[in-house]
Order: sequence, then C-alpha cells, then structure tokens
Amino acid sequence: MIHHVSIPAREPRHVAEVLAELMNGSCFPFRPLEGAFMAASGDANGTMIEVYPERMTLTMPDRDDPAVFAEHPTPPPAWPFHILLSVPWEAEDVERIGAREGWRAKTFGRGTPGQKPFFHVIEFWLENRLLIEVATPAMAQEYLDFCKSPQTSRTGDPLSARPPRSGQAGPPAVAVVPGSRTTGQA
Repeated sequence: MIHHVSIPAREPRHVAEVLAELMNGSCFPFRPLEGAFMAASGDANGTMIEVYPERMTLTMPDRDDPAVFAEHPTPPPAWPFHILLSVPWEAEDVERIGAREGWRAKTFGRGTPGQKPFFHVIEFWLENRLLIEVATPAMAQEYLDFCKSPQTSRTGDPLSARPPRSGQAGPPAVAVVPGSRTTGQA
C-alpha cells in the first residue's frame, strides 16, 4: 500500500487544494519545505500527496543522513510518473473540477486495444502536464476486481497477458482505448 507520494507543480498550493477537493480532504502547508503543500484525505490509510515547487528535488546526501531538498535549475516539461487515486466522487464531478481548472480530465479504458477494457480511469492532468489517474468508487472496484482476477494473479503481471503490438518486443505498459466511458463501452 502506498500511503503518500510527492509530486512537482508550478503552483503547489493550488494543486494541493484541488487534490484535497478530489479526495474530500484538506490542504496544509508542508512544513519541511517552504512553498510546499500537502493534500490529506483524512482516510483510514493516511493517504496524502505532497506537492513541491517544480524545481525542487529530493537528493541523497553524501553522508549517512536523511534525504535533503535541493533546487534543480530547470524543471522538465513532463515526468514519467503517475498514480491511481480513488476518490468519493462520480466521473461527472471529477471532470467538472478539471474543466473549472482548465485541466484535461477525461475517462478512458485501460487494457488491450480493440478489446473490452480491463478497467477505467479518469486521466486528470494537473496543470495539463502531470498525470493523476482518478478512480470513482465504481472504477476503483473495477480495478480491484481486475487485479484479483485469476488471469491477473496467474501471470503476476496483468499486462503480460496481452499480445504485443506489431513491431513491438513486448506488451505496452498502458494502452488507452479511446472513446470508452464508465459504462464499459470500448
């Protein structure tokens, strides 16, 4: 179980406030780092997302000390990172929040292209550059059912059961099925 993660943002406070709204939680300053904020769900698992200024990094010090914050001269335009965040809202509510912010929020199926999706998520792009996959209660259940399915538990890698795309050495990490909605249509 992942209890918390840290992510970068141009506007850490605003991003943390929107994430707290999605989680039906609260936003607080993250005291160890000036300008950072955290979105806390208040759930039984202590789910929290720390939002750092985009130029900050966590660095391993030379000595045997804990991680330290450092500043990077320029942030990358995108990151090879995402999380799946379960929220208590329906898809329309999540998409409305995205539209209000001017951030892309759209429902997609995950699975083999051309096949019925294994599960659905809402791609919620924070500041239109960092992906947070959001799952409504029904989507979260769909995801859990998929992860507990005999096919998934047998392979140990739910994506390895898919045939490779032509010209590809192995299965893609994530496939998007355009046009799918929470109704299960592909």
